[in-house]
Amino acid sequence: MKDIIHTEQAPAAVGPYSQAVAAPAGARTVYLSGQIGLDPATGELVSDTFDHEVRQAFANMSAVVAAAGGKLENVVKLTLFLTDLGNFAQANAIMAELIPQPFPARSTVGVAALPKGARFEVEAILAL
Repeated sequence: MKDIIHTEQAPAAVGPYSQAVAAPAGARTVYLSGQIGLDPATGELVSDTFDHEVRQAFANMSAVVAAAGGKLENVVKLTLFLTDLGNFAQANAIMAELIPQPFPARSTVGVAALPKGARFEVEAILAL
C-alpha cells in the first residue's frame, strides 16, 4: 500500500513516523485540510484538555479520510501544528496510539496561534 523509505545516512525517526513514504504508482492523491478539535455538531472546541482536543482532531481527520474513500493506513504524510511544543510528547503518544504502522512521514511545526484558540491541528495527505 505504501513503500517506507529508510536510510542509516539520516537520523532515525524519533517518534511514530517514517523518514519518507512513497505512494504506489497510479495512486489517487488526496490532500486533507487541517483539522482541529472541533465538535462537528457544535463547531466549538471539545474541551479544555489538550488530550481531548488532539483526539477530536484525529477523529475529525479520520472522518474526512473515510469520506475520501480511505482508511488511516492510506495516510502517507501528516503535518502536526502545536501552539506549545511542550505538548509535543503528549501529541506524539496519542498519534502513536491512533495511527497504524507503518507510520506515515510527518512534520511537526510550532505555531503562534490556531483558529478558534485551538492548541493542535493535523493535516494529511492520502494515497488511495
